[in-house]
This record gives sequence, structure tokens and C-alpha cells, in this order.
Amino acid sequence: MLKKRIIPCLDIKNGRTVKGVNFVDIRDAGDPIELAKRYVQEGADELVFLDITATIEKRKTLVKLVRKIALEINIPFTVGGGINTIDDVAAIIEAGADKISINSAAVKRPEFITEIANNYGSQCVVLAIDTKYINSDWFVYTHGGRNYTPQKTAEWAKKAENIGAGEILLTSMNHDGTKNGFAVELTNNIANIVNIPVIASGGAGTEKHFVDIFKNSKASAALAASIFHFGEIPIPRLKKYLFENKIAIRN
Repeated sequence: MLKKRIIPCLDIKNGRTVKGVNFVDIRDAGDPIELAKRYVQEGADELVFLDITATIEKRKTLVKLVRKIALEINIPFTVGGGINTIDDVAAIIEAGADKISINSAAVKRPEFITEIANNYGSQCVVLAIDTKYINSDWFVYTHGGRNYTPQKTAEWAKKAENIGAGEILLTSMNHDGTKNGFAVELTNNIANIVNIPVIASGGAGTEKHFVDIFKNSKASAALAASIFHFGEIPIPRLKKYLFENKIAIRN
């Protein structure tokens, strides 16, 4: 059995780590470099860096900050936000990222997924899906959760896998920041549709929520932000709890 991964997420705005609820009400959560270093020390399995306003502000990801963080960590590092071209990907990889997360650019031009996979391998392509439950189904949103698309989440996930995505970062906008638990049913549905790893994101609030997502869905990893940033659930304590609940995790 593949061991489950615990992944802190650094949502970056103006060079600072921030966190919101349902993609709004953003507040400061600290210095990203210091947080990254802390997560390595605490035993995080991977780290995700998302420049959450890069697409909205029509600018590139903060390459200098990516480079500074990469120099301080020795765990797999995924970077997303404002990545629209192969040149953007090259700059982020050169700065030290292991994987590239794309969302809006992939929805706008799905062949971008294939281009990255052809140049760097599918394992480098993380398709971030921000999704919201409306009108009895889950739909994809772009531009940091601001723009609705008529694309159904399940169909998009399967298509993305078929054209080169190596992993899916699935964020329920309905659950994001609420601390009421992950979207277990949604996550399991998507994980059953695709044959690539699915990272559950949005809603973590207690250690039990991580047990629920791993026991009741085929999620390969669980991502969280504020509970880690503000020390509500230290990663060592979470991993001990998961181990005690017979979840296969990395030490």
C-alpha cells in the first residue's frame, strides 16, 4: 500500500502566506520561508506554493521567492499561480520546483497539460481543480475561484489525466477554510474516476478529518493550510494520530 502524504500549502499574496475562508476573507499567516523551513523540520511529506493572485493580476509567479524557499527545503515542492507558458514552467523548475500546478491556464488551453508532460514528464504536472457544488453537480472554477465555468469536475479530471496530468489537487470551495472536514464523497468519486493520485484539499479542521478522508476515500494525500500555519495541529501530532488509527503514513 502506498503511504499517505501530508502536505502543507502556502497560499502567497504580496510575498506573504495568507489564508481565507471559501476563497475570501484573506488574512496574513506568516513568512513563507520560515513556514517552509518549519514544515520540513516537522516532517511534512511535500510542500505546495500557490501564488493565489498571479492569474488575477496577470503577472508571473514569484520566481525569486520560489528560489529562496527551494534552497531551504529538501522535500518535493509544487508551485502554481500565473503559469501560462512553457517558458514560465522552465523558470519555475529552474528555480527549484519539482512539480508545476496549473488551473486556469489548463482550462483555457488543455493542450498546455500535454506540453508540460512532453517536456518534463507527467509526474511534473499537477492539475489543480477548484470546484464548487451548484445546481446538483460540481463545477470547475478558475482565476482563484472567481470565475465559474460550465466544465463538470469529474469530466475535466478524466480528460486531464488522458492528456498528461500526473496528479490532481482537488479543492472543494464549499469546504475551503471551514474546518468542517474534507469533501470526502467528492474526493472519492474523483479518485475512482482517475488512475492518478488525488490530493484532497479544503476543510481540514481536526485530526479526525484526516482519518475520515483516508479511510473513506482513495485520496493519496491531504493538504491543509491554516491549521498548520497557526499551530492548531502540529504535523508530528497529526502523523502520530494517523499511525494510531492504522493509516499508512510516511515517517
